[in-house]
Amino acid sequence: MSKSIIEQLQAASKAKNLLQKLAPETKITLLNAIADALVEQESVILQANKSDLDRMSDEDPKKDRLLLNSDRLKGLADSVKQIAQLADPTDQLLLKKQLPNGLEIEKITVPLGVVGVIYESRPNVTIDVAALCIQSGNVCLLRGGSDALHTNEALLKVIHDILEQHGIATTIVQLLPVDRKHVSELLEATSYVDIIIPRGSQSLINFVRENAKVPVIETGAGVCHTYVDSTADLDMAARIVANAKISRPSVCNSLDTVLIDKDVVTEFLVKLAPYLEEAQVEVFADATTYQVLKNENFSNLKRAEEADFGREFLDLKCSVKTVDGLDEALEHIGKYSSKHSECIVSSNELHIEQFLNTVDAAAVYANASTRFTDGGEFGLGAEIGISTQKLHARGPFALEKLVTEKWIVRGNGQIR
Repeated sequence: MSKSIIEQLQAASKAKNLLQKLAPETKITLLNAIADALVEQESVILQANKSDLDRMSDEDPKKDRLLLNSDRLKGLADSVKQIAQLADPTDQLLLKKQLPNGLEIEKITVPLGVVGVIYESRPNVTIDVAALCIQSGNVCLLRGGSDALHTNEALLKVIHDILEQHGIATTIVQLLPVDRKHVSELLEATSYVDIIIPRGSQSLINFVRENAKVPVIETGAGVCHTYVDSTADLDMAARIVANAKISRPSVCNSLDTVLIDKDVVTEFLVKLAPYLEEAQVEVFADATTYQVLKNENFSNLKRAEEADFGREFLDLKCSVKTVDGLDEALEHIGKYSSKHSECIVSSNELHIEQFLNTVDAAAVYANASTRFTDGGEFGLGAEIGISTQKLHARGPFALEKLVTEKWIVRGNGQIR
């Protein structure tokens, strides 16, 4: 290992005890100060962000993820303040009992330790993860992408300035070098790092899963479907699909595929097409939906290929397919879903319950946009990501899940 990253890893490991000794009131003070500083340092942060944006092509769908502006920065600050208001998830008593032999047993929550997060062009992750880890007593190692280097450095300086003002070691929040050779070193650092969380593309997640020796919690890619049932309120369905696709297409909870019952395909697409046309969404359509949209003179239309289903577009693009009822919709979702967020729009309660109970995903919706899959929207504060796996955390991976358990046993000389 290179000397620089070893020193950072060692410092992070040593910082665990420092952070875990901080009183809840101190952590709240820190987070509120960081939130205020983000707003105060707006011009510096946005100038750094502009330096990163200027290096990225306008055609790159990641550019929207990278972009910070006044509203987004204020949103970040508000998110940090929301985290400060959440209950400290550590040192919570989960169980207490006395055994027949007199042993007193307690189970409590404790921080995970050193949390390494690998992510791409999302500077908001830098702030969200740092705030969540401070509030939950975890040290964090942040490895952002080179695309956001200047932005991340500016954000880290804000955090470090606040920590220094309060006499707290800056090693509790560190930014690792973007040099790719250090990624493998981080993934193998079992002596220093307790958990790795990848947040980004499927290729990044796959690389981390396949190469990590440190335990991994995945925050998975989102291939999200909305099924429009034959009984759906089609005006409502059009608004839901449009919101899920258009409101912010570059994020993981945005819609990728619309499944439409054959009995309402024409009527529904006539209502949906104006939304997609106005936003210049490119549609990859199966044979039936292609003909309907062509008849509507939809301008940005292509014939769907097999690869267009199960594809996370992260852009103003989506695929559309006709299905013969709920069973075929469930079959399609079962085949192509990434187990992130799936939706049914229907007025048939039996269909809704079957969908909600059958679909294997972290979040399942009835008559609402998948864009709500978010820690803040669920009332959990910010999130590290959306976990699509089933161990430890599933869905919004937020403050409440940044802990593990410890058993405490008190005796007076018992032996076995």
